Amino acid sequence: MPNSMSSVSREISTLRRTLKAMDRSLRRLAPRLHTLGNGHANGKAERSTRKLSLSRKRRAQLKLQGQYMGYLRGLKPRQKAEVRKIRERKGVVMAISKAKGFAS
Repeated sequence: MPNSMSSVSREISTLRRTLKAMDRSLRRLAPRLHTLGNGHANGKAERSTRKLSLSRKRRAQLKLQGQYMGYLRGLKPRQKAEVRKIRERKGVVMAISKAKGFAS
């Protein structure tokens, strides 16, 4: 039993030394990476994302368009053609209701 305890202790101390060495290496490496460019390891700059400000009307239009495209996706070519004709003549809302009928 004492022999196995000493081997476990030896493994733990080896692991601690390895972790300390890795920590030292990372601490030395971080400032160098930061001075190389923009602070990112890959050197690419972050893009600033713009916030879209949509009106209620435009958001509703996009929602309808999404519904229309979603229902149209599952239809057969003839059914799609019929729904497109309805959309031209009667509008998107009627086309969506027709596409729903075809889908079910």
